[in-house]
Amino acid sequence: MNIIPVNTSTAYEVKIGTSLLSCLGREVAAVTKFGTAVLVSDTNVWPLYGKNAEESLQIAGFHVHSFVFPSGEASKNAETYLKILHFLAENHISRSDCLIALGGGVVGDLTGFAAATYLRGIPYIQVPTSLLAMVDSSVGGKTAIDLPNGKNLVGAFYQPKLVLCDTDTLSSLPEDIFRDGCAEVIKYGILYDAQLFAALEKDGLDFEREAVIARCVELKRDVVSRDEFDTGARMKLNLGHTIGHGVEAGSHFTVSHGKAVAIGTAIISRTAAKHDICSQETCDRIQRILVQFGLPISTDCSPQVLFDTALSDKKRSGGTVNLIIPRQIGDCIIRPTPIQEVKALIEEGL
Repeated sequence: MNIIPVNTSTAYEVKIGTSLLSCLGREVAAVTKFGTAVLVSDTNVWPLYGKNAEESLQIAGFHVHSFVFPSGEASKNAETYLKILHFLAENHISRSDCLIALGGGVVGDLTGFAAATYLRGIPYIQVPTSLLAMVDSSVGGKTAIDLPNGKNLVGAFYQPKLVLCDTDTLSSLPEDIFRDGCAEVIKYGILYDAQLFAALEKDGLDFEREAVIARCVELKRDVVSRDEFDTGARMKLNLGHTIGHGVEAGSHFTVSHGKAVAIGTAIISRTAAKHDICSQETCDRIQRILVQFGLPISTDCSPQVLFDTALSDKKRSGGTVNLIIPRQIGDCIIRPTPIQEVKALIEEGL
């Protein structure tokens, strides 16, 4: 098992290994008070792992409630969020109790935001069951829900008490969903680690899961520890996301988050090559590895649709949008870009 400490305003550990779900009750007891644990999950994950999680918590002495909502990005909204809050209030959940997010990124974001705001903050634990959530969304304390105008526009920075990554849960992921998470894994190589990128080029989908997840978490931990509230260096983690969110919205969320990020990364890489910010060789390597992992590198969305989404992007500051642009593998820059120039840059990369 890999144990990675995260030193933010609330210090916690990310534990990565096999058979960890069976230890959930003991692990939660070590970081919270004994009381009630509320498992929050979705209709995909709960039938697979809900009963095991519930039993582990009960054996450890917790009283357990469960809240299960329809799976998918469409549930990450104010309606589901309020339903969770009403459920907590109806069951008299107090600050000595805790929430546990059992699922992928949508579950983690919703649960974290509910925990951050219910009673002005109660403890929560992340138990990510998707590759994307393990390497990215479960670590760092970003919680949010979507609005019709854009993704993650309402949220809070709120750190979990523990992140427990049981890599056995990856075996139940459809290959297409696993590839989604690979987009975020590749992102870490492009941003920070040329050696990781080269290893992914060599191993493809057969990469060593626990080791690669641990490396991605280490890289994110280092960034979040320096910039917990996303005002500087942490913005780099949004590589591919500004345009990717436009792809998601333009497809009415029929294109998944990982695929959209892959498309956004490819588009900004092509633009960077045209402006000599990165070499054509670097651009080609980025596109080639995305294709190698079965991820798309183009979209039918119009530049206008992608631009309209950028106008609502969280990284927008006044009249500029902070674009994350690769210079070479392992080295990217944050470039504040006047909003009136963004559409042309998107067009160049399509």
